[in-house]
Formats: sequence, C-alpha cells, structure tokens
Amino acid sequence: MKSHHLPPLDLLVPFEASARLGSFTRAAEELSVTQSAVSQRVRKLESLLDIPLFDREHRAIVLTAQGRELLNGVKVALQHLTSATQSLRQRDTRPFLRLGCDTSIAQLWLLPRLAPLLTQETPFAIDLIASDQEQEVLSADVAVMHGDGNWPGFVARPLFADEIYPVCAPDYLARRPISTPDDLLRADLIDLDYMHWNWMNWGIWMTETGLDPSAARILMRTNSYMALLDAARAGLGVALGWDHLVEAALRDGSLVRPLAESTDTHFGYHILLRQGASENAHQLAQLIYTSV
Repeated sequence: MKSHHLPPLDLLVPFEASARLGSFTRAAEELSVTQSAVSQRVRKLESLLDIPLFDREHRAIVLTAQGRELLNGVKVALQHLTSATQSLRQRDTRPFLRLGCDTSIAQLWLLPRLAPLLTQETPFAIDLIASDQEQEVLSADVAVMHGDGNWPGFVARPLFADEIYPVCAPDYLARRPISTPDDLLRADLIDLDYMHWNWMNWGIWMTETGLDPSAARILMRTNSYMALLDAARAGLGVALGWDHLVEAALRDGSLVRPLAESTDTHFGYHILLRQGASENAHQLAQLIYTSV
C-alpha cells in the first residue's frame, strides 16, 4: 500500500458491490450512480493500493487473487458497520432497573416467571444481579431475599414461607427405599454448607423432626444449592428441598418426595423495595409479588 491509512469508504463500497454482483453496471444500479462513477472509484482504489483488483474481460470483470482477499475483509467490515448503525437506530431507551436475588431463586423460581411479566410494553428493562453475596443483591432497586423480613433501607413484603422436606431421584428411591423418617439415618445425604445462617441443613432438619443427626450419614456437602439439587437429580442421595425451589423438578419427575414429613421456619422469601424507589421499581415489585 502507498499509505498506511484505511482506504475511503466511498471506494470500498463500489468495490464490494462490483465484486458481489460481477458487474460495474449492476453495481451502479444498486448504488444509484453511473457506471463510469463506479468504474472510476474502483480504479482509484486499485491505484491507492497499487494492486489490480479485477481482470477486465469482454463485458465481464473477474476478481484477481488480491481482489478476493480484499473482498473477504471488506465484506466483514461492512457487515459490522451495518450492524452497528442498525443497533444505534433501534437502541432501547427504556431505563434499566436493578433486580437482585440469590442464584438459586433466580434460576429455579424467578427467571421462569419473568417472561410473562416483561413485554414490549413494559416501561423498563431488567438488570439482573444473581449473587449469593448479600451486599451485591442489596445494591439493587428491587430484591428477592431469604430471611426474616428485616432489611434496613428496604420495605419487605413476604412472598412465601419456608416448607422444607427430603427429595431424591426416583431411581435412588427404587434402590434405597425410604418409607419412614428413620430410614433417612441409613440414606446417603447431600447437605448444604451455606454461608447464610438462615438456611437449613440436615442437622437442623433432623433435630426439628425428632431424629438424631449424629447418626446420619452425610455423603457429600456443597455450598451451592443448585449443585445440591443436581447431585440429588443424579441419584447420589437425598437432599433437602425448599418447596418453591423444587416445584418444577417434582412436577417433571426428576425429583420425588420419599416422605410426607416437612418442617417450616419463621424465615422465608420476601420482595424488597428500596425506600424512595421509583414508580417503575414499585411496578416491578408488584409484578413479582402477583406472580406467586
């Protein structure tokens, strides 16, 4: 090249059209200019690059090897430019609302409910913060949190209370029948090693149902509720299911309840609205609340 600068766009566009259509005349018709204007711009591009881009045959033009190489790059560049300008024209001007929740409630309860809540007519878009770090979740305008309902700076409204019971895969239950709570003491248990004090593990659940947790057999422990349910679905053992978080798995049969026994606590999930929040935040909180 004679210059390290990029060739002008008004030379590249006629070149791409001519190469794609195989004709200066057809390129001129597409670009609404004269055939001579297209031909001149292609020649100017060839002069600028100091390479032939077309072999000019009788009533036809054929790309040279250098022309084919240039065309590959020009096509990609023009496609990117087209996409960028279309994106700017179509850019959504709706404000984003920050919606926070822990990872398990996001994947197992919230996300399946968002589709009917959010439409083209909804006056806001969602910036979802899914995190098991409480401070990250509480940076949002609206949050779905597990606890006792007391979060300074927020107005909390109960969504649903805790109901917690054993769940396992059907094939595990077929291999290791569980018909009474005492059978859990001989089962392979998958426990939750979670950072938040208000979540229940097997030790607490067994104590509240009259079993001796010291006699229980913990097969594995995880700090991820999603991993815990995946392990149960894989047939590794028995896990504790929070009613609203396992409803889909019970419905599709990937998990079953081996026992009717359950426990509840004074904790539960709440919808939190930051004090002084916008009207849109109030609307989002109400949409989530009415989805229960």
